[in-house]
Amino acid sequence: MRQNLGPRRIAAMRALRGVCLLALAILIVPTTVHAQDTDTETSVIEDVLMIADEVEYDDELGVVTARGSVEISRDGRVLRADTVSYNKRSDLVTASGNVALIDPSGETAFADYVELTGDLKSGAIEGLGILMTDGSRLAAGGGRRTPDGRTDLRKAVYSPCDLCEEDPDRAPIWQVKAFRVVHDKQLQTIFYNDAFLEVFGVPVLYVPFFSHPDPTVTRKTGFLPPTFGRSSALGLVYTQPYYFNISPESDATLSPTITSDEGPVLAGEYRRATRRGYYELEGSITRGDRLPEDNRNTERTRGHVNLVGDFMLNPYWDYGFAIERATDQTYLGRYGFGRGRTSLTQNIYLRGVRENDWANIDGYYFQNLDADVRESTVPIILPLIDYGYRSDPQFLGGHWTLNTNARVLERPDGADSQRLSVTAGWELPHIGKWGEVSQMRVSVRADAYHVDNVTDPRSPDNPELEGFAGRVIPQAEYTLRWPLVRSSGGSRQIIEPMAQAILAPNVGNPIEIPNEDSLSFEFNDANLMSASRFPGLDRVEGGIRANYGIRAAYYNEGGGWSEFMFGQTYRLQDDDTFEQGTGLSEHFSDYVGRLKVAPRPYIDFSVRFRLDQSNFAIRRSSLAASAGPEWLRGSLAYNSLSDEPTTGVPSSEEQLLLGASYKFADHWRVSAQHQRDLGEDGGSLLSGFGIGYEDECLTLDFTVNRNFTRDRDIEDTTNFSVQVRLRNLG
Repeated sequence: MRQNLGPRRIAAMRALRGVCLLALAILIVPTTVHAQDTDTETSVIEDVLMIADEVEYDDELGVVTARGSVEISRDGRVLRADTVSYNKRSDLVTASGNVALIDPSGETAFADYVELTGDLKSGAIEGLGILMTDGSRLAAGGGRRTPDGRTDLRKAVYSPCDLCEEDPDRAPIWQVKAFRVVHDKQLQTIFYNDAFLEVFGVPVLYVPFFSHPDPTVTRKTGFLPPTFGRSSALGLVYTQPYYFNISPESDATLSPTITSDEGPVLAGEYRRATRRGYYELEGSITRGDRLPEDNRNTERTRGHVNLVGDFMLNPYWDYGFAIERATDQTYLGRYGFGRGRTSLTQNIYLRGVRENDWANIDGYYFQNLDADVRESTVPIILPLIDYGYRSDPQFLGGHWTLNTNARVLERPDGADSQRLSVTAGWELPHIGKWGEVSQMRVSVRADAYHVDNVTDPRSPDNPELEGFAGRVIPQAEYTLRWPLVRSSGGSRQIIEPMAQAILAPNVGNPIEIPNEDSLSFEFNDANLMSASRFPGLDRVEGGIRANYGIRAAYYNEGGGWSEFMFGQTYRLQDDDTFEQGTGLSEHFSDYVGRLKVAPRPYIDFSVRFRLDQSNFAIRRSSLAASAGPEWLRGSLAYNSLSDEPTTGVPSSEEQLLLGASYKFADHWRVSAQHQRDLGEDGGSLLSGFGIGYEDECLTLDFTVNRNFTRDRDIEDTTNFSVQVRLRNLG
């Protein structure tokens, strides 16, 4: 008996929908039916949901046929087609006409005709096209799905490239054609047999077998894109990385490099995350020419290693290390792992932080890479201990503070010292009713040193000093800032006068105390309002002095802003604490300041300067600027140091760095940079050029640079490299 329900619109079938769904679900698969009593109607929750314009049921053959915008859902899978038939006896679903099968992962398969099992998991498919979750596509004349999640295709084509809108039949930028393709969802891998790589429809490479991860994979073992190039120091260069997905917590990358002039170089990286932290190991090794002390090249094993790690002991303490080592001083620069470096650092530490205090325990060892520094004079620091404490608000809202430092520094040849420094203080912040912000601080600092082999600069024969030395520095500070704010017309203007008075004895810096941590010093806008401008503790800034300046800023609600700051310091007494050239050797210091302007997202300008206090001559300046929209951007950086010498700072330096990038087409961009020493004996330092292409399926990078610095067996070098990355293939 055949019962024809007739075509009905979904809106007209509301009264019969529950009955139809229940009947179809019972016929297709065994299901569990749950009835819910309501005041209006009985709703049914089924494993199978079907929507169609017309349904026919043949109870003699056990066949259900649905036509017209058919949609069947089961276990997260959705089948859509013009016509769907289900044979209850054979548990077979057939669909034809605009067939689309959507998996729970979001992958969609389009076909002309399919035959599937009742659970929609497996079967045969004709005229297949698969749209993957990342937009890449697979197409084949036909294929079969298996219950274990494999899709076996014949004469298939794969490409993640978008089709040309004007001519969809045109071949994409690249595609892979294969006689057989298997997509294994359990392994999350796509396998190819007898495959050809085509570029713009032209076959360029044949491989009998290869595979790559499917779009659901974020990390998988396999080859990464190689790099081709040439170096005037190493010859032809080819690097082929291989990635190992060891576990969810760890991975590794091996990057062997073949060079025509220096032989192979093996580099690698290993990373691992643990329950309490992480560690990373990176390094390289080769067999190549090395320049020994007698200036004759000899073949030696060369390489480097970097090891970093950080681990948590408990919620308050963590420990870690950062180890950098190389077999010789020029290896990193010659092989491109770190040109221009003058030292490598080995550091181990233990650090703790709580609500009111903190502590650091460090040890340092340095490997010297500078030819002008004797290895025996490089210091070893072990331990370096810092402890700080800040109390909760006490009397009048003030805070007690305590800072201590202990350091042991030794050299095989040169000055040794042991230091203990303790600073206790009390500070009181305050905000007045007129908006003025002030802070008063009083402190006492005591330093104790034991020194050995310290050269006495007063003696013509420079005898060595040894023994104990120390100093006590009481100090009082008062800092006042008064930000005056005005808002109008969607903008905000700020004018902030600021002043600081400091009272302390002029204890000076005894010659018995060597300067180890305050060598590199510069007076600038960043430390104008500082009680001590030295970066370390070996040098003390004493005496009665005052710092003063003004800051002005403008902020627009559209995002633009600008800032200006200018100031100076005054010292009451003559003092030899600061050398000539620092800007602080006179009673009145040089002027320091900065100007930053960013009125629009495509304009950014900043300049920092130090001007001579007597004639406003420029003593120090740095300028950075960038301008242009995203498609055309230029940048400039300029640094200038005066000719007056300062301990630890280059006596004269003037450098310019220019850069530009231009996006001249939808996917193409070129960039260039040039760095030059503008000094009297200067010249070019670095020049570089790059061109890149990037779209949804391909990235191409070509770079060429010229490095003009020389160091022993490192000459001027010209390098160029090419890298092509095909999306999803590595």
